[in-house]
Amino acid sequence: RLAALKDIHKGKRAFLIANGPSLKQTDMSRLRNEFTFGMNRIYLMFPELGFSTTYLTVVNDLVIEQTAGDLAALSLPKFLAWRSRRHFPTNLPTTNLPTFIYTSYTGPRFSTDVRGRVWEGATVTNVTLQLAFHMGFRQVILVGLDHNYTTAGKPNTTVTSQGDDPNHFSSAYFGKGFRWQLPDLDTSEIGYAMAREAYREAGREVLDATIGGKLTIFPKVDYNSLF
Repeated sequence: RLAALKDIHKGKRAFLIANGPSLKQTDMSRLRNEFTFGMNRIYLMFPELGFSTTYLTVVNDLVIEQTAGDLAALSLPKFLAWRSRRHFPTNLPTTNLPTFIYTSYTGPRFSTDVRGRVWEGATVTNVTLQLAFHMGFRQVILVGLDHNYTTAGKPNTTVTSQGDDPNHFSSAYFGKGFRWQLPDLDTSEIGYAMAREAYREAGREVLDATIGGKLTIFPKVDYNSLF
């Protein structure tokens, strides 16, 4: 399945939609006819959007474990960590079957072909940037990548949400009782910098159109100027 996706979108552009609160200030309706990658629980926004993302990527073990039922019910191409395959029955309809990626914690590295090991780079966004490269996209535009969390603590620590989620577009995203890992922004930035260089060396580019985002790795672009 991954072999069939190599360079399938050669020369095209894609929007990579992260889950920050800035999505609420972003006119998402403009993405209806674009190639889009959603991540983690972006599907909570699908009813409001009136459309689904083209693809979905989820690699965090805790997220998959707690949302496996939701993910299995989605009939869109989705890419999940190989470790999580036990959560998905093999008798799912073909349109609902995930494609598993062999993600690993050993890095840092950027894979231009995702048929081998893919370094997670502390965030599903880094895996998705590698996936988009594999598919041949020439330009990848980031939205909703606020790179800013109000919940403090040691990176990668597992915590249980005590109430509404202030860090994502929906207060129910990691709502009360949801177990999640605190972000490791430093490691994710190492991955982002590697992605920037890999795209650049291939004559491609990653642009950051996040409204008010705190990330400084990628060139910034005004979201509304892209249409």
